[in-house]
Amino acid sequence: MTRHRLAVPLLAAALLACATAKPAASPAPAPAAKPAAAAPSGPRWYDGAVFYEVFVRSFQDTDGDGVGDFKGLTQRLDYLNDGDPKTTTDLGVDALWLMPMLESPSYHGYDVTDYEKVEKDYGTEADFDAFLAAAHARGIKVIIDLVLNHTSNQHPWFQESKSSKTSPKRDWYVWSDTDLGWGRPWDPGARTWHKTPTGYYYGLFWEGMPDLNWRNPEVRAEARRVAEKWLARGVDGFRLDAIRHLVEEGPGPGQSSSPETLTYVYEFAQAVRKAKPDAYLVGEVWADVDEAAEYVGKDLQGLTAMFDFQLADAAVKAATAADASSLETCLENAQKVYPKGGIDAPFLTNHDMKRVGSVAGGDRAKLGLAAAVLLTLPGTPYLYYGEEIGLMNGLGSDDEFKRTPMRWDGSALAGFTTGKPWFRFSPAPADGNVGAETGDPASLLSRYRTLIRARKASAALARGDAVVLPRAQGGRVVAWLRRSGDEVVLVAHNLGETPAEAGPLPAPGATAEPIFADPAAELVREGTGWRARLPGRGSGVWRLR
Repeated sequence: MTRHRLAVPLLAAALLACATAKPAASPAPAPAAKPAAAAPSGPRWYDGAVFYEVFVRSFQDTDGDGVGDFKGLTQRLDYLNDGDPKTTTDLGVDALWLMPMLESPSYHGYDVTDYEKVEKDYGTEADFDAFLAAAHARGIKVIIDLVLNHTSNQHPWFQESKSSKTSPKRDWYVWSDTDLGWGRPWDPGARTWHKTPTGYYYGLFWEGMPDLNWRNPEVRAEARRVAEKWLARGVDGFRLDAIRHLVEEGPGPGQSSSPETLTYVYEFAQAVRKAKPDAYLVGEVWADVDEAAEYVGKDLQGLTAMFDFQLADAAVKAATAADASSLETCLENAQKVYPKGGIDAPFLTNHDMKRVGSVAGGDRAKLGLAAAVLLTLPGTPYLYYGEEIGLMNGLGSDDEFKRTPMRWDGSALAGFTTGKPWFRFSPAPADGNVGAETGDPASLLSRYRTLIRARKASAALARGDAVVLPRAQGGRVVAWLRRSGDEVVLVAHNLGETPAEAGPLPAPGATAEPIFADPAAELVREGTGWRARLPGRGSGVWRLR
């Protein structure tokens, strides 16, 4: 939808083909890192963490207005993680990413009007603080979406900036006396310079979201102040939206990942770590992994983690179309380009994309395989809300159809609200809800719960590196080793519909202990390696001793 910054997915087809890893380009010199701002060494809370992406508006409504709220999110925390590692009825996630929840005139929240207040549709400041305290009491970390590339055109900063060429905040945004005619990198014919009586302002994603001028030190200082305020309030980090577009040098290639952008990202990251050394920063850079890794920095002076859009595309294709052509290459590339301590953030789909439930056509075997692939990858995996029950897109292409209300039960209002939902529900089978899937050990929800617990039961699976093993004849079985210290884990997935074998797989050990294994999945010793036998679209994870 052209009015939203969320038109970026049009880039996906062009960007998501993995190639042989190449050295990362050298960014402009970053400000010297102080010891206090360096990435933390030793154990970090986010190593091995499983994140859950939440759209508050669509999660749980408690006041009957059809809009999800902080009280509803608090009410559902025990579903996500009840704080007791002995129970198995919660999903078991470690951290939440809240999509934009700052004051905004739009449903999606990516056009902020006040960086210091929560969205009033979601409740009060006290409601948010109560939610945060309740999450922390259960051991759940919380990161929030921080949109720093642009504001709303209704933000008081912009209203003042456009009022006059001599306004004190004129230079807080990017202005020109003429329309420079730049398009978008993914849509060259789009308009990005927007006319006002005092000149043309640059708004990459939409006229309603003017870009901030990150060359202005006052803007950078304000961004740091806002981040520090939220960290002091108790949040554990940020997801940084559209971060590759902070500073543009010109049309086309100059609109993404300029040297100045990297410099200012590093500067911001160091300020965040100075304020809170264990803060987690994950960036949205919808590009190949080589470019994304630059934002981490070879000396970890940048962000903590980066979303891996290439690997997401490859994982979904592997699970839904039995296409392993890029999965292994993407996995190997990520291992090569990230510096030690830098984190890949794998996922299947997110709020900008067609849900994996829809890509798979609701096929539970494919969705179960996708879950197993995701949760056996290295890094900090992200689940998009509803993914664990196979939630699908609504019957439309606009972004709202990717963010429909959560289905808690099989009633007409799905347990989401007692009023009229802010947006209509997406189609679902009768058992496609939390209530129906909770008591079924063969359900997709039960599979996610089991896989997350299996991941937590193994340091290698949660925090180890990955070594891809040779593919079996016919290419239907993909396998890799996960390693951490003395622990070695073998992971194998059968992408095909019928049973398949792979082996001998070169791996150490004389015995194999199953950490997670589908029925009929087995691993047997063969010569100096192992032979994996897997059912159709089945998976197995074994600890080798």
